[in-house]
Amino acid sequence: MHCTDTRSLKRGMRWFAWGALPLALAGCGSSPSAPTAPTAAGPSTKLAAPAATKNWTDFKIQAARRIVEANPNGVYTGAPQQVLLAIPVLEVELNADGSIKRIEVMRRPGQAPETLQMAIDAVKRAAPFGDVSKLPKPWKFTEVFLFNDDKRFKPRTLDAL
Repeated sequence: MHCTDTRSLKRGMRWFAWGALPLALAGCGSSPSAPTAPTAAGPSTKLAAPAATKNWTDFKIQAARRIVEANPNGVYTGAPQQVLLAIPVLEVELNADGSIKRIEVMRRPGQAPETLQMAIDAVKRAAPFGDVSKLPKPWKFTEVFLFNDDKRFKPRTLDAL
């Protein structure tokens, strides 16, 4: 499948709407050179302490909001553009205190590969995410980063609200 094939892209976006993003876009993309990305973080952003959450759904929403707050110059609001530049997917494993134990790449974008590191850095800037010791194990969450042509992202978790 080529990303320039309109029918394939439309079909892929329908799958995306149903939550099958990694499967729908797994073969999409080429690796053209891209312009330098905007700096995601502004001056040192001081984040408030995360609130306690009762379940993983609330935790994931809070984590996505925290990622946005920690990266004010690297995010966009509103609806994502119809055809996105890149869609990296990360699984973040946490320690009991909410600090990052490990970040695993679930999907590497074929286009604009530098957005993968931008997503990883955005997650690191947002840490720690708050105590997860009372939530069921495994202490992991997945976030999909929807990058637009300006190399700004929106966490998919917030787009689904």
